[in-house]
Amino acid sequence: MRLSRIFSSMLVIAGLCATVTTAQADDLQKIERAGKLSVALSGAFPPFSFVDESNKVVGFDVDIGTEMARRLKVEPNIVTTAWDGIIAGLVTGRYDTVIGSMGITDERKKAIDFVGPYYRSGLGLFVAKGASVKKIGDLEGKTIGVTLGETSEKWVRDQNKFTVRTYKGLPEMLLDLSAGRVDAIVADDVPVLVAINKSNAPVEQIKDATLPRFDIGIAIRKNNPELAAAMQKALDAMMADGTYEAISKKWIGSDIR
Repeated sequence: MRLSRIFSSMLVIAGLCATVTTAQADDLQKIERAGKLSVALSGAFPPFSFVDESNKVVGFDVDIGTEMARRLKVEPNIVTTAWDGIIAGLVTGRYDTVIGSMGITDERKKAIDFVGPYYRSGLGLFVAKGASVKKIGDLEGKTIGVTLGETSEKWVRDQNKFTVRTYKGLPEMLLDLSAGRVDAIVADDVPVLVAINKSNAPVEQIKDATLPRFDIGIAIRKNNPELAAAMQKALDAMMADGTYEAISKKWIGSDIR
């Protein structure tokens, strides 16, 4: 009886130790054992992730995720999932990482960790090529085009320095900018850069640090320092050797890091 109880206690302790060891095992080890990196994204956010004519998920984030897996010496496994549940899926282990253009916020950092940022996004200032504009302050009293109801409209109006003209969408704004009907436009920068690249519109971006910007990171589960370090090393390497720039220019038309 006594020996039986001791043996049972030993089994319980061994089980607890195994559980603790498993819980403490870094996700990098699990990924290496599985031989694959499961990368989650929405698949509905072009040009970062979307389904092409061949019903294949493609885009900037897909290529970054694929390259990340290659540098970790495993195979990529791209997973599409609804954005509103993507953090819950990561926390509960449905995939290893989210490389899906996720903004780094204090609220999200309570639940997950981030590698990066791997690019920055936010409002961009665009003018006709050759315009003598160096910063948004040069446009005081001028007319700026914005998309109705978007963050850009609120931000430009809050400055109380410009005449504001609203539009329903980007194509009309770019046409009016090219035709000189507005002096500049302020909008989310990446979609504008993509549109410029596709249409060859005579428009250029003016870099101005006063416009709001957002860091975009690679999400992983908390308490995985080895995975975080390995992914940061891979990200740094692809930025240093030109791979990141090539992917960015392929999908965006410029280097967005």
